[in-house]
Amino acid sequence: MLSTTSPHKLMGWFVHLGGIGLIPLGLLDNSVVPLPGSMDVATILLTARDKQLWFYYAAMATIGSVIGGYLTYRIARKGGQEALRKRFSKDKVQKILQTFERWGFAAIVVPALLPPPFPIVPFVIAAGAMQYSRTRFLLALTMGRLVRYTILSFLGATYGRHILSLFARHGHTVLFAAVGVGVATVIAILVVRKRRK
Repeated sequence: MLSTTSPHKLMGWFVHLGGIGLIPLGLLDNSVVPLPGSMDVATILLTARDKQLWFYYAAMATIGSVIGGYLTYRIARKGGQEALRKRFSKDKVQKILQTFERWGFAAIVVPALLPPPFPIVPFVIAAGAMQYSRTRFLLALTMGRLVRYTILSFLGATYGRHILSLFARHGHTVLFAAVGVGVATVIAILVVRKRRK
C-alpha cells in the first residue's frame, strides 16, 4: 500500500498513530513544506478502517490543519510581505495580494476547501503578511478545513477502501465534485452575511 519513498513512509507512520497522527501530519501539510494530498488520503484510510469514528477523524484532521496553518500565518505575520517575496515570484505575489485584498475571508475559506494541486499555503502566508485579523483567519481556515475533512471522512466511512481505488482513477473529479458542494454552501453563507451587514 505504501511505497518506499520517504513522504509515503512518513504518512504511513502518521496513519499508524490513528487520529492523533493527523495532528502532526496536518502541521506538516499546512506548513511551508507541505505534503500535497497526504491529509486527504490519511483521513480516508482511517475512516475506511474505523467507520464509526469518521467525525472524530474529520475533527482531528481539521485541528492539525488549523494549527499548521496558524503557525505559518504567525511566521508570515512577523516577516511581513517580505515573507511572500522570498517564496514566490513577483507576478505570483501580486496575484495573491490582489486576490486577498478583493476576497479577504473567502480567499482563505475557498483554498482550504479545494483539493491538491490547488495550494493554500500562499494564501496563508498572504494573510499573515497583510496582518489579516487572527480571529477571522482562524474562523475561515477552520470552516474550510472542517467542511473538506467532514466530506472526505463521510466518503471514507461510507464507501470504505473502494473510495481509494476511485480516487486513484478519478481523484480530482470526485474531490472537486464533493468540495464543489461545500464551496457553494460557504459562498452562499458569505453572500447572505454580507447582505445582512
